[in-house]
Amino acid sequence: MRAFLTPLLVAWGRTLRAIFADAGVLLLLVAAPVLYGFFYPWPYQQQAVTRVPVALVDLDHSNLSRQIARFAQASPRIDVRWVSGDEGQAQQALWRGEIEGYAVIPRDLKRKVLRGDAASVTVEANGAYALLNKAVLYGFAEAVGTVSAGVEIRKLQASGQSAQQALASRSPVNTQMVALFNPTEGYGSYVVPAVALLILQQTLLMGVAMLVGSWVEAGQHRAGARAWAGRLLAFCSVGWLTGLLYFGWIFWLQDFPRGGNPWGALALLALYVPAICSVATLLGLWFGKRERALQVLLFTALPMAFVSGFSWPAEALPDALQALRWLVPSTAGIQASLRLNQMGAPLADVAGCLALLGTLAAVAGGLLLHLARPVRP
Repeated sequence: MRAFLTPLLVAWGRTLRAIFADAGVLLLLVAAPVLYGFFYPWPYQQQAVTRVPVALVDLDHSNLSRQIARFAQASPRIDVRWVSGDEGQAQQALWRGEIEGYAVIPRDLKRKVLRGDAASVTVEANGAYALLNKAVLYGFAEAVGTVSAGVEIRKLQASGQSAQQALASRSPVNTQMVALFNPTEGYGSYVVPAVALLILQQTLLMGVAMLVGSWVEAGQHRAGARAWAGRLLAFCSVGWLTGLLYFGWIFWLQDFPRGGNPWGALALLALYVPAICSVATLLGLWFGKRERALQVLLFTALPMAFVSGFSWPAEALPDALQALRWLVPSTAGIQASLRLNQMGAPLADVAGCLALLGTLAAVAGGLLLHLARPVRP
């Protein structure tokens, strides 16, 4: 046992020293994940978009339109900067970027409502920003919907129903929406826990491939199984510490959903990091040059995020991508992490993802030992 462990531990120590002696690799494997852990969630601290600047164009000038204006002004989603009777003024303000949308209350709105005719309120919003557009549409829709519900209830009461009967008639089936795994329904809680796994992958891929490329250039890449096992263990040690930093502290510090199944998350991390490091060493051997790792891998983050299945439904991808995406560790890692760490799923629910990560690590490790084996004279 000692004869087996000694070369492994020596290679582990030498690789760690090589990591800390190489400024570029150290920046990617240690500094970048820490900086990203604090910098990336920072723009999403507000979580939900609120108080979006809007305007209201009132062409009816009735007590009903003024009531809609009051409810719109009370909405936390939107901030009614001014109420005007000129739609052209609102359009100009929207084009100048002073507001993100406006609603137009048409003429004769109250008269149509009293006569029982169909009436509508038009909302114009800036579609270039999806979250702002959503806040504008939802804010005005809630204000108009609340006023509309009150009008309908008063009509039912006028027909002879009591207040309770009118309320039941207006909404016979109530819907209560509860966000189970994202209580704040914030964008940060949705995107950061998934992207954290991608950050871990990309920094490990580039840092490990860069260092292995340096070994190839210097002719130091060929080694026995125990030496390569020690090298991989050193790479994984850095990756495991980074993963624990995200799962154990940064998610807690940023108050993102976490801790659903902590032991399952640790099991995932134990397989996810070796899969990445094994693939990264193969890429480093293939590139053969230190700089090539950055030149190629730097631009792969966005495609990998796109095919991982959290930002775009995987079922909508072409059939070829639906199959090829499982060759990337982040695909299985992100899917398993969201279920384990955020949703509290049992290990049995992610057994397929864990098995895939283990297979990737084993296959890549086997190829590594074959391609980087010492050459006999």
